Amino acid sequence: MKRIATIQDISCLGKCSLTVALPIISAMGVECCVVPTAVLSTHTMFTGYTFRDLTDDMPDIAAHWVKEGFRFDALYTGYLGSERQLSIVKDYFDAFGKDAVKVVDPVMADNGKLYAGFTPEFALNMAKLCGSADIIMPNLTEAAYMLSRPYVGSGYDEAYIKELLKRLADLGAGTAMLTGVSFSEKEIGIMSYCAGTDTFESYFHHKVNASYHGTGDIFASVVTGGLMRGLTLQESYCLAADYTADCIRRTSDDPDGIRYGVYFEAEIPNLLKRLEK
Repeated sequence: MKRIATIQDISCLGKCSLTVALPIISAMGVECCVVPTAVLSTHTMFTGYTFRDLTDDMPDIAAHWVKEGFRFDALYTGYLGSERQLSIVKDYFDAFGKDAVKVVDPVMADNGKLYAGFTPEFALNMAKLCGSADIIMPNLTEAAYMLSRPYVGSGYDEAYIKELLKRLADLGAGTAMLTGVSFSEKEIGIMSYCAGTDTFESYFHHKVNASYHGTGDIFASVVTGGLMRGLTLQESYCLAADYTADCIRRTSDDPDGIRYGVYFEAEIPNLLKRLEK
């Protein structure tokens, strides 16, 4: 059985980060080991949540794993809350990344703005971490901040996206993918670039006019799980995009979905059916 170590925070209630990564990757038939960077009572869509920073525990977890001789087939990062955590993740890559696929989802921004608590300097340090990865999957906003470029959220063409992907690969990752790419009002999808073969690939599907907390984490978890199941990168993000869209559709009639997140659990059987095809 393949083994993934995923490094991100966990919310005791609310569907995001480790709360979705662990069940989705496990359901896909891949062992999922976790490094919690923080524990929150709920995700941040709720007010008054508690927060416990676990940064100081991260090096001790790595040291124990090294002592035990543990090995991983993939290292997958999500939300990282500080520059110190970025540095510690780089240590994980150095310790366990020789034979592992290193996947970075640089969760820090969307819709042209950084999330609360992040700075342009943090984005540049995230770009350095991406340079140590094998595969990176930013959205357009995160890509713009990591490359110190103006954010362009609409009106771009395919040539612009391809040039952006090449610049992302130049950070060092080699394979870059951009999420949330759209050339029309009705479709949205992903484009990717492999520097080693100088090739582009893409996948687009019908745009679902709804937005929910945690869907990016669901997408990234399925991509990483798919890679461990032997799918190509394109096959993995096609599977992830369809599954995420299905989760959104299933949730769209429930107003509580805005606060709690999408019904990813109910769609897992369909995800597994697609995975086995």
